[in-house]
Amino acid sequence: MVVGFAFASNALFNFLVGLLVAKFLGPAEFGRFAIATATAVLINTAGFDWIRLSAVRFYSARTRSDRPEVRATLDAGFAALVAIASLAAVALSFSGLKLPLTPGLLLMAGATAVFSALYDYRTALARARFHDGAYARTIIVKNILGLALTVGGAWWFASAPIALAGMCLSVAGALLSSWRTLRDAGAFVTNGRRALALEYMAYGLPLIGASILFQLIPLANRLIVSALYGFGETGQFSLANDLGVRILGAIASTFDVLLFQLAVRADETHGAEGAGAQLAENMSVMFAVILPTTVGLWVALPSFQALIVPEAFRGPFAFYLTAMLPGLFCYALLQYAVAPIFQIGKRTAPMIASALAACAVDVVLLAALPHGADGYWLALSQTGALTVGLIVGLALAAATKPMWPSALDILSTLVATAAMAVAVLPLRMQPPGLLILVAQVGLGGLVYGAAAYALNVGRFRTKIAGMVRSRA
Repeated sequence: MVVGFAFASNALFNFLVGLLVAKFLGPAEFGRFAIATATAVLINTAGFDWIRLSAVRFYSARTRSDRPEVRATLDAGFAALVAIASLAAVALSFSGLKLPLTPGLLLMAGATAVFSALYDYRTALARARFHDGAYARTIIVKNILGLALTVGGAWWFASAPIALAGMCLSVAGALLSSWRTLRDAGAFVTNGRRALALEYMAYGLPLIGASILFQLIPLANRLIVSALYGFGETGQFSLANDLGVRILGAIASTFDVLLFQLAVRADETHGAEGAGAQLAENMSVMFAVILPTTVGLWVALPSFQALIVPEAFRGPFAFYLTAMLPGLFCYALLQYAVAPIFQIGKRTAPMIASALAACAVDVVLLAALPHGADGYWLALSQTGALTVGLIVGLALAAATKPMWPSALDILSTLVATAAMAVAVLPLRMQPPGLLILVAQVGLGGLVYGAAAYALNVGRFRTKIAGMVRSRA
């Protein structure tokens, strides 16, 4: 529970920091910031994410004591990649090539990627060891420093590079707070094993390749918006996408951080059949979380925009997010409900096919859709691409003959979500404001919770009854 709460609070702080940075930078400078952070995420994913994925899947308290070479291999791989990424960023910055980012902003994007990767890796180690204290401490310190340094830098200097520098410093401070706790005696980088590194890369690289391809879709679309409509419109387009991703990703990943480890444990203790049953249950829960979150966000969008979105972004934010939401729903479902089937089975290559299909559809739609006076057609293209990505992912997962959620579970979630929408939708027609937003969230949560309990969505009622019996 501590891990889930810490993860959820981290997502909330990231959301808040993103809003405040956008407010203080303004649309044009935030457009530069958004492209730099998207570049940093791409570097992080391409270079380092296999280490985080391997830490979650293969590192544990048992391997820490019995197999120190596991941690040594991960540390050695990370150190080597930092050296490569640093040299590449410096070389590219001084290459003289005409790039969307200035040399200084490109260097800060590279630094942000390295610090973010180290943060992801260290928190993954804490999760794998179930070290709740170190995990929560790292997150809390990072969030406090992030508000002070990242937001403070944006407010005081109105500069994207300064805001990125604040982000790096906040991560550095957080990692120092738990560095000693997460040390492993005897896990020296010289004890790393080449064979282990290759095994971990084979596991992680297909997932990374798929993630890169999926990230290229919004990144390419941002660059097109920038080229056609300027950095101001890029900022508008980017904020809608980024906040949509963060909201759905925050909710889904908070559950995933707990559910995926249950699937790993089931695989270790009960084999493929036990893992399949747990994955089917996990998919039910994910669908029951992601669908009402998406619908609820759309219903509450007018008041959400009026109260939370910075004034300079209002109007275009709802305009773009409305077009993006169906695709973001599909992407969240693919990442947190479908991809674990391939991860637990250690056959992750199908995710590449899913991502390639999405990229191909994006290219086709970019060429086919009529261009307008803004980036709306690009938002529609992104939604079409991500929808096809989910469809292909489901088809490839079906080929592995997994256990699926029951049709009753899916139908129950649809009914509960529809009941929530019917109850809350009339409030969407009212003038947006704080009372309307509170009423929408409260009424929507109450109706969906009651319907989910009555219909036993995700075995919700069964689990509560079991908890009550165990405490009796």
